[in-house]
Amino acid sequence: MNALMKKFTHRMKPMFEQLGQWWEKRVGTHLTRLGHRLTHNKVLDVSHTRWRVFNRVNIPITNRLREASVGYLFVLIWIIGYLIFALYPIFYSLYLSFFNVRLDGASINLTFVGMGNYRAAFLEDPFFIEILIDYGISMLLNVPVTIVFALIIAMLINQDVKGKGVWRTIFFLPVIISSGPVIGELMAQGATTLPSLEEFGFVQLVLNNLSEFFANPIQTLFDSILLVLWFAGIQILILLAGLQKINREVYEAAQIDGASPWEAFWKITLPSIMSLVNVVIIYTIVSMSVFSLNPVIIYVRNIMLGPSTPSILTGLGYSATLAWVFFLLMSLIILLFVGVVSLRIRKVS
Repeated sequence: MNALMKKFTHRMKPMFEQLGQWWEKRVGTHLTRLGHRLTHNKVLDVSHTRWRVFNRVNIPITNRLREASVGYLFVLIWIIGYLIFALYPIFYSLYLSFFNVRLDGASINLTFVGMGNYRAAFLEDPFFIEILIDYGISMLLNVPVTIVFALIIAMLINQDVKGKGVWRTIFFLPVIISSGPVIGELMAQGATTLPSLEEFGFVQLVLNNLSEFFANPIQTLFDSILLVLWFAGIQILILLAGLQKINREVYEAAQIDGASPWEAFWKITLPSIMSLVNVVIIYTIVSMSVFSLNPVIIYVRNIMLGPSTPSILTGLGYSATLAWVFFLLMSLIILLFVGVVSLRIRKVS
């Protein structure tokens, strides 16, 4: 076999050498000239130490800037795709929120209404504000529950137990299969609830002792408690990575000084992963907010595609308005949670 390979290589070597010479003579020379013209002209003149733009602006080139330029070239395709397919539609939807948009065949008819869509969302729509308030209250309950659950599971997996990889896979598996149709079918079959809570009358006890304003979100939380915990897979991995970075010697020193496990958690563990808690908060709120079965998402989708009535506006412009109001509320909730955690970090430090 080795003899055959050497014979094949010996015969092919002259052909590759001729191909290389032809490429260098016919193609390489032209590419070199093209590259020189692109980097040495009246618009852009590139040298090893500086870039000159329009023969007026000089940009000194350092090694750090040169390395950064190479990095930006690698991500340039992603940046262009993001600007075209993500950032432009986002701001175009904001533009449409100030218009009454009607589709007429292949054309789009725009009628400027100013803040009319926003006034209709807050003052005329009989359902949107109620759905939005329920969403905000549910997020104030669901996010802490999800993060606390993820932290507890991450701390348990971080212990010296066998099969850590298996447990990580088990808790991450719902993230893989948690598509809209799958979750919808599980909710229809009652697989996202805990029947034991209803058997012992815990939910009914909450409903009887709290006002409807607070009781309804709590009931919704218990009705979908497993669905909330279903979203904790990514958060567990993030917090687990942070826990594994904590030096074990710190715990040993605290134990020698007489610190209890509870004190070690509040004085060592939690301050060490506080920066990751912000990441987990943002991810949790965003993932829950854009979930396909979110009531606000469903309502906005129905408004975009449904027929207009005397009491409810529809259309692309009004649905864009509702989407931006929803985005602002989601941003306020993120700022609220991140602000609370930041105050905690300052207090600890």
